[in-house]
Amino acid sequence: MKKALTLLSFAAFMAFSQAQVTTPPASVPAEYEVKVGLTEFDLEYNRPNVNDRKIFGDLVPYGKIWRTGANKNSTIEFSDDIVIDGQTVKAGKYAIFTKPEKDSWEIYFYTDTENWGLPEKWDDSKVAMRTKAKVHKLPMSVETFSISIDEIKNDNAKLNFIWSDVYVEVKMEVPTDKKVLASIDATMKNSPKPEDYIAAANYYANTGKDIQQAKKWFDEGMKGQKEPKFWQLRQQSLVYAKAGDIKGAISLAQQSLDLAKKAGNADYVKMNEESIKEWSKK
Repeated sequence: MKKALTLLSFAAFMAFSQAQVTTPPASVPAEYEVKVGLTEFDLEYNRPNVNDRKIFGDLVPYGKIWRTGANKNSTIEFSDDIVIDGQTVKAGKYAIFTKPEKDSWEIYFYTDTENWGLPEKWDDSKVAMRTKAKVHKLPMSVETFSISIDEIKNDNAKLNFIWSDVYVEVKMEVPTDKKVLASIDATMKNSPKPEDYIAAANYYANTGKDIQQAKKWFDEGMKGQKEPKFWQLRQQSLVYAKAGDIKGAISLAQQSLDLAKKAGNADYVKMNEESIKEWSKK
């Protein structure tokens, strides 16, 4: 009997020691990667819920530095130097801290990213960037805290904070133009391929640079195309139109239109027809 009880006790102990209760975290971890122009961004943070609580001015007091999320530091990492509010912030990884007020937030990028919540002792020498942003009131309540990078353009984007009935945004500028121009300059000095000429021409045309140079590059790039595609001819026609060569633009658009019809691409058919109609009036 004693032996049987010992075996039962051992079995119960083994079952207990191997049991692993799995429950969801109170604040969901999130990771967000995005490219702005040529600059890579990575956000990592934890997302608390409102849970019927008053958030700003209560759970998150006004006038005090907040971890900006839950658990360990919310962080942002970027691959190039960026500019925020006229301040150059070196490429790297930073903890995001904020100081919410009723009408504005102070936002900090902090070089020490290995804190659980706030640093034990705040060190101003570790503040890589500090800026102030306006609070926008939302017409509804957002349950789950969110940090995101949106309104993405070639050379800038917005770092957004949304929770409860509050929305705050910070504009971040990236060095896309500088990097692209350096790439074009280096490529043109060596042995550019047809696609390099076309890419450089499109960039110049789309960013308001020397349109006559863009036209020359596009012509050079198209020389290497044995069978030009309708989308290439479409792009070339737009460059010609911007350069003031309307006759050439209409001719290229017509070629693109004919090829688009053969390919059954209704979108390009429509775009070319509309452009030809518009340019024919000039």
